[in-house]
Formats: sequence, C-alpha cells, structure tokens
Amino acid sequence: MPTYKDTKRGTWYCCFYYTDWQGNKKRKIKRGFSKQKESKEYERSFLERVHSDPNMTIENLVELYLVDMQNRLRQSTMSNKKQLIETKVLPYFKTLKLNEVKPTTIRQWQNELIGKGYAETYLKTINNQLSAIFNYAVKYYGLRENPCHKAGSMGKKRANEMLFWTKDEYLTFIKTLEDKPISHLAYQILYWCGLRVGELLALTCADIDLEAKTISVNKSFQRINREDIITEPKTPKSNRTIALPSFLCDELDEYMQKLYNHKPNTRLIPSTKSFLHHEMDRGCKLSGVKRIRVHDLRHSHASLLIELGFSPNLIAERLGHENIETTLNTYSHLYPHKQNELAKVLDSIK
Repeated sequence: MPTYKDTKRGTWYCCFYYTDWQGNKKRKIKRGFSKQKESKEYERSFLERVHSDPNMTIENLVELYLVDMQNRLRQSTMSNKKQLIETKVLPYFKTLKLNEVKPTTIRQWQNELIGKGYAETYLKTINNQLSAIFNYAVKYYGLRENPCHKAGSMGKKRANEMLFWTKDEYLTFIKTLEDKPISHLAYQILYWCGLRVGELLALTCADIDLEAKTISVNKSFQRINREDIITEPKTPKSNRTIALPSFLCDELDEYMQKLYNHKPNTRLIPSTKSFLHHEMDRGCKLSGVKRIRVHDLRHSHASLLIELGFSPNLIAERLGHENIETTLNTYSHLYPHKQNELAKVLDSIK
C-alpha cells in the first residue's frame, strides 16, 4: 500500500489505482493524515468498499448502507436511523469483519441489550435495523446469509398495553393548559383530530378553513440538528382533509385573531416536540392524570372514535393510515367489547 510523506505540510497521503463498478480504472488520492498508519488504513478500507469484499468491517458496510439509503428515505428517518446505528450497533460490531459475525455473535449482542431494560418495542426496532444492514450485505456485497435470521429476533412489534386517555382523563388534563393558548390549542388539535405531532407542528394559517370547518394536512415538521425542516407527510394517504367540530373551530378563530400580523404561511403552533413533551409533564403533574406520550394523543383519538362506534374505514381515513389493515392491527384490542354489544343486538331482533 503506497503512502507518501507531504514534506511541506508534515502530513501523509495515499495514492493508488482501483477499478470502479463499471470496470473503469481510476486513481485515488487522499491527503491530510497525521500518521502513515492512518493513510494505509484509509486505502485498505476504501478498496474493501469498492471491491465488495465480505471481509470488510461492519463499519465500512454501514457507511455504504447509509450512503445508499440517503436519497431513499425522509431526512428525519435517516437521522433516526443514523442515531440508532451509532449508539446501538456500531459500538458492538464496528471492528468485526462481515463474515466473522455469526448467529452466536448476534445472540450475545441481543442479550446485552435485553439486560439493559429497554422497552420491548425498542428492542424490536434495534434488531430490525441490524437485520436490514445484513440483508443489504447479502443482496449487494456477497454475504452468503443473514446471521440475524438464525439468531432469531428480540422484543415485540407492539407493546403489551397501548396507553391512551379516556375522554374524562383528557378533559382533566386540558384544564391545566387553559392559561397557555399555544399549548392548549396544540393539545386540542392532537386529541380531537388525531394528527401526528409532526403534522400538527407543520400546520400554517392557510391550512385552516373555518368556513368549511376543516384542517388540511399536507406536510410534516421535523427539527433536525437544530434546523427546522418541512417535509412531505409520512405516506401518500397522510395528505388529507379533517373535519373539525364547531367548538374547535371557535377556539381556532379566537386564537388566530390574536396572532400578530400573521400570513398564510405563518405556523399555527410555532413550537417543537420537546416543548410539547414539557407541557405534557407539567399538565400531568398538575392534573394527576397518568403520563402518556404526546403521540398517544393520536391513539386516544382513535380510541374515542371506536368507542363512539365509527367504522375502521372512517377512522383509517381520518388518521391518514395507508390502508385499513394498519388501523385494524393497531387498534384490534379495542374492538373485542363491541362483539358483546353485537351479540346483544342479535338477541334483541330474534
């Protein structure tokens, strides 16, 4: 591996040739290494990635994987993916070579994470991410099989119990926010409309039609690396128009009249997820209502609609689910008591 000393800068650099994926011979120069060893390591790592060597390290594989995913996923999704990989995958697998990772290696990693007491759904998410990385290696980089398949999974797809508020719990909570207009309106929209938090924070004045009594959901807000990002909604079906109850229209009207010099693109709720989490903590402490996640307001809305007897199709449309199966799978445990009501009706008409 040829490396050279840059006498003017006092640093090292490497210069070598390689063949790209189209069969073209190319020259690569990389400068600025403080040690000769670092220069040689860069060349070795670079050639591993180019040649799709199953002896490459997991760190190099992850780099290839993330570059490939960059233009295929939403920015917020990529940010979450990188954070999970950097904190839960690389610390354990970083220096291991691709073909050295066995099912037993995966099991040891799983047991270590299970021992840390993470939520079952979070464990499932972590395991799925590692499996996705190895699937990528099987498809594109010559790995014979995914070791995660033999190791088995960990965690659960859904929590044992979905937390949500009943209407009475919500009404008790919302009283604590009456002196804070932004917080009060934010939680009113979340509970009575079932929006995702990102959808709520992306709403602008132009999205509110008080005459038609509707809210248009057509974008999502994310704060990534201290930068406010507006993206497309989560799925195509997330683009939707939600009918508003009259009392919420009245509250929106009063709130918007007090906005100073607002324009159509003015954000309705100019805050962040962390602010809403803080308000959730404060409101629960004052009201004594059990603590749930801000996202669980969406589940609370769905629970309310189910209790009121609305059909899964209508609920799926209102929540912006891509298909009705998502609605049924997510909220199936809330429907069983309806079976008893159905049987009683059948009895009454016999």
